[in-house]
Amino acid sequence: MSKCSTYTDQELTALLQADDHDAFTEIYQRYWKKMLAVAWNHSKDTAIAKDLVHEVFLSLWERRRSVEIQSIAAFLATAVKFSVFKHYQREKHRADLARENYEFADITHDEHKLDALFLQEYIDGIVEEMPEKCKLVFRYSRDLGLKNAEIAEKIEISEKGVEANLTRALKIIRGELKNYGWSIVVILHTIMSFRK
Repeated sequence: MSKCSTYTDQELTALLQADDHDAFTEIYQRYWKKMLAVAWNHSKDTAIAKDLVHEVFLSLWERRRSVEIQSIAAFLATAVKFSVFKHYQREKHRADLARENYEFADITHDEHKLDALFLQEYIDGIVEEMPEKCKLVFRYSRDLGLKNAEIAEKIEISEKGVEANLTRALKIIRGELKNYGWSIVVILHTIMSFRK
């Protein structure tokens, strides 16, 4: 029996935020079946439910120092429900993109292209939420292919300012994508193949 098995949820949460792997294991063992039931109740698909619960626990460990948790049970249940919602939102969006981008006669099961289209749409959404100057610099650089000196002249800031805004934009995008489990290598590969 684990030393953590007698701890309260509050004690486990505090230990988790202090990087205690045993506390994380106890939280997982205490709640994974309940979270699987929550996911299944909302998805009615065992495979999807298992994947989403796994992602939620993985995200909990990765974000353990930055999340505020009052009740671990409520936190996990909310995270699972949100993950189910996001999963179906992504699936619906991918289906919409497929309908918009393929003629019926030419339908293929080109998953990479659908992923690229979805990812591009998602990144565009992230960029839209950026501060105005950051968004403008990113669009000039990535969409129009302007060099830093050209961007600096166009919006009347220094080249260092352009570099700082590009760095900030990429950091925002990486942070948002990381929250949804996109690997940077896959992201870059997908974006590059989409732009060809």
